Amino acid sequence: MGITGGLQWLNGSFMENVELLEGRPPNDMDVVTFADVSTAIQASLTPDDIRILTDNAWIKDNFKVDFYLTLLSDHPEALIELAAYWYSMWAHRRSQQWKGFLSVSLDPAFDQQASDLLAVRKQEIQDEQN
Repeated sequence: MGITGGLQWLNGSFMENVELLEGRPPNDMDVVTFADVSTAIQASLTPDDIRILTDNAWIKDNFKVDFYLTLLSDHPEALIELAAYWYSMWAHRRSQQWKGFLSVSLDPAFDQQASDLLAVRKQEIQDEQN
């Protein structure tokens, strides 16, 4: 699609270590994408591309993710309101215990570094299991 500017906030039980804290497997992932989508990219999006980016029910059914898209070109007040909303929703566990969420850049310049870190972590997990 060509969307390489912006960031994603990741949250959900996959981010909370519920295996240790609650003795259960994680079962949900929430993603908010703040994307820099140029008018040229917007004009080039196919109906399927638009569905992949905006049809929350379809995304949930097909990818098992709650996904929300916000354009960085939106009005600054709207961006502030959305950031405050998501922070208020994600800053605490249901028990009111403070927690965080992960911010991931969409810049492809970081892809190799992220891939390398995942490979290291995969090896660590395999070593722990042996």
